[in-house]
Amino acid sequence: MQRVDAPEILDSDACSPAEAQAVLAVIGSVNRRFGGVATTQKMVERVAKVTGMNRLSVLEVAAGSGELPYIVQQRVKRVGIALDVTLLDLAASHLPGNHSNGTGRAERNCSVVANALALPFGDDTFDLASCNLFAHHLTPQQLELFVKEAMRVSRRAVLINDLVRNAMHLALVYASYPLMRNRIAWLDGLTSVRRAYVPEEIRSILVSAFSPEILTSAEICREFLYRMGVIVWKTRGQ
Repeated sequence: MQRVDAPEILDSDACSPAEAQAVLAVIGSVNRRFGGVATTQKMVERVAKVTGMNRLSVLEVAAGSGELPYIVQQRVKRVGIALDVTLLDLAASHLPGNHSNGTGRAERNCSVVANALALPFGDDTFDLASCNLFAHHLTPQQLELFVKEAMRVSRRAVLINDLVRNAMHLALVYASYPLMRNRIAWLDGLTSVRRAYVPEEIRSILVSAFSPEILTSAEICREFLYRMGVIVWKTRGQ
C-alpha cells in the first residue's frame, strides 16, 4: 500500500474551534481504547528504566488537548515516575488552558503555541520530546527536520507514537464510523492511515537525519492495532 499524502480537515481553516474540539475528543477516545496511551506509556517507562530516572520533563509536540500525556502522567505516577509536561501546538484553539508566549522558558504543565519545525526552546531543555499522531502529518523532509529539532531540545530521547499504514488498518477505519460518530474524525482517520509511515520508512528517514551511531540506538516497535513506537536515544546514561 503506497503512501498518499493529503491534508486533513482538522489542520485546515474549514474546521471551526468547536468542531476541532469535537474531533480531538474522538482522537482522545481512540488513543485510550486502541493503543495510543499504552504506546507512549511503554516508551516513557522504557526511558525511565534505562536511564534510572524517576522524574522526567516532557515536551509533547502537536499536543492538541493534551489528554494523552496527562493520562500517561497519571499512570506512570503509580509506578514511581513523575512527569513534568509542557504542551506545544501550532493552533491555540487545540490547546487547553493558558498558553505561554513561546519565549523558551519551560514551566510544568504549561501550553505553548509554536511551530514544531522551529521549536522555541534552547538546546537540552527537556528530558524528552514526544509526539503522538503527528509524524504522518509531515513529509519525509519535514519529519527529518522535526526529529532534528526534537533531538536538539531533548536531553535523553525523542519519542514518536504513530499509526502504521496497512490495508487492513484502512478497512478497520472505514468500518469505524458508527464508533466515531463524527464525520470529520472519520474522514481524517482515513486520510491519516493513507499518509502514515511504516517502520522501514521511519528507519530510512532516521538514516538521512543522523549518523549511523545514533541510528543503531533507535528502537522501533510495532504496537497494538497498527501503532508503532519509536525511541531515538540521545543519551542513555545518567
